[in-house]
Amino acid sequence: MKQAVFCVIILLLFNCTEQSNESTKGILKGKISIGPICPVETDPPQPGCKATLETYKAYQTAVWKSNKKNYLVKIDPDIEGNYQTELPEGEYYIDFEDKKVVRIGGANFPLVFKISNAQTTNLDIYIDTGIR
Repeated sequence: MKQAVFCVIILLLFNCTEQSNESTKGILKGKISIGPICPVETDPPQPGCKATLETYKAYQTAVWKSNKKNYLVKIDPDIEGNYQTELPEGEYYIDFEDKKVVRIGGANFPLVFKISNAQTTNLDIYIDTGIR
């Protein structure tokens, strides 16, 4: 009987620990806009002037701890530029994965943001390619 009670207590402790770790995470989501892709933009964009997955890879963004020394995750948007990732609660830094030469207009980088417990942080990213 004592062993059964002990096992139940251990299981409850581990279960509570897992739940508390999960509850200290939040969501980072937003949209990455890259442009212009062509010298003359039209509305709606011509098919060859829309950002592609290759465009997003060429301007790859990533998340670090707030000191920009501890790389955490790269941001992989869908074809429309939307992204979402889960991060532990804390303060972070987002920038290009590789150092980029800032062109005309540049980007709204680097950005420092905070993830709160069980909250969603919306962060839209604007990258100006410098094409004119």
